[in-house]
Amino acid sequence: MDTIILVAILFFWVFLFIGLYSWYQYQSKQALLQKHIKESIFYEEQHLRKKDSYFVKLVKRITKQADDFSAIGQRIDLFSESHEVEDWLKKSSFPLDLTVERFQGLKIVLALIGFGLGITFLLLGLPLSNFGVVLLPVGGYFFPIIWLKQKAKQRQDQLRYDLPDFLDTVSVSLQAGIGLDQALREVVKFFSGPLREEFSRFNQEIDLGVEREKAYRNLLARNDNPEFQTLIKSLIQGMTLGVPVATTFKIQAEDMRIIRQEQIKEKAAKASPKITLITTFIVMPTAIFLIGGLMVMNMFMGDNNLFGVFQK
Repeated sequence: MDTIILVAILFFWVFLFIGLYSWYQYQSKQALLQKHIKESIFYEEQHLRKKDSYFVKLVKRITKQADDFSAIGQRIDLFSESHEVEDWLKKSSFPLDLTVERFQGLKIVLALIGFGLGITFLLLGLPLSNFGVVLLPVGGYFFPIIWLKQKAKQRQDQLRYDLPDFLDTVSVSLQAGIGLDQALREVVKFFSGPLREEFSRFNQEIDLGVEREKAYRNLLARNDNPEFQTLIKSLIQGMTLGVPVATTFKIQAEDMRIIRQEQIKEKAAKASPKITLITTFIVMPTAIFLIGGLMVMNMFMGDNNLFGVFQK
């Protein structure tokens, strides 16, 4: 019986050692694979971006200090819940190396800075400093939220602007007999900005073995531009139904140019009432005020002013 117990204990330690060694090997290979994937996906994207200025580098260093306040920021998530912030960061391509946690902490940091400025202005006795104690912290809290939303909107607008020319170029390449992946690789080299970043990352995901449909879904998740989403959904549908990709790109390019023309006409139509409002409430009252002021000045200060008439 003692022999059986000793053998069981021996086998237990042997298998435990083998299991721990296998687990260590698994963790090491997983870490290497994750590092390889991260470098493969983001290497070209980082080189596509413009070199940061000294001011941007300074801001990035300051934002890193917001990590200490991330826990507080995640609890105080007014108008900035974590899933919303993650969506904004994806659509703006993570500006200033921000993460969800760092962004949440940045709100608190700016709010504290605003509160400190408000107290300083109050102690100095500056005008309206009582309001500054309340308004500056609120402004510091909401400033990064407004800025990130605007950044995401600008990136999506740039994507919309470059998309028709990109589709035309890809369509010509496909009609010449080049495959879709090769056409995308060659065409993106002649573009810059978000369009190049997105399709370069798409190509890298395909190279790493990601399913094509999933890579398309990732593009949809990172961008909410209606025209871009229409294109990607058409590609998914064409891949499922077997529609030629060149035809899809050609039709989408024509449709997007028509949509752009309609948008320009819509903006032009909206501009006329705005100009009328500006003319009615700003230009006309100013002109009347200037003319009336000159008439009054001429009545009292001119050669034939009222005082001279009465003296005569």
